[in-house]
Amino acid sequence: VQLQASGGGLVQAGGSLRLSCAASGRAFTSYAMGWLRQAPGKEREFVASISWRGGSTYYADSVKGRFTISRDNAKNTVYLQMNSLRPEDTAVYYCAAGLSYSKTEPVDFGSWGQGTLVTVSS
Repeated sequence: VQLQASGGGLVQAGGSLRLSCAASGRAFTSYAMGWLRQAPGKEREFVASISWRGGSTYYADSVKGRFTISRDNAKNTVYLQMNSLRPEDTAVYYCAAGLSYSKTEPVDFGSWGQGTLVTVSS
């Protein structure tokens, strides 16, 4: 599956952004989907994931209650709604496809998009 992330940008602390990830190629609904991020000088980390039907989700503690992952299988797209953004959310955000929404290590994801930069100013 090929993935294309979009929606990043510059936002003030407390603001909101919605990221999108469009999928093409092999059956999108075969995969759980996730969002991961990498801040400058840091390792890539898990943000959120969603099961192939969308009925189950999982979040990193750092974003729980602020971010919401969703998917529209008819549009082959997964979203990440980010509210109450903080400067520490600044990172390149990647969407990725995996076999299970409960597996959250970067190595558990086999296909990656190119990333979209989110910058949160204080």
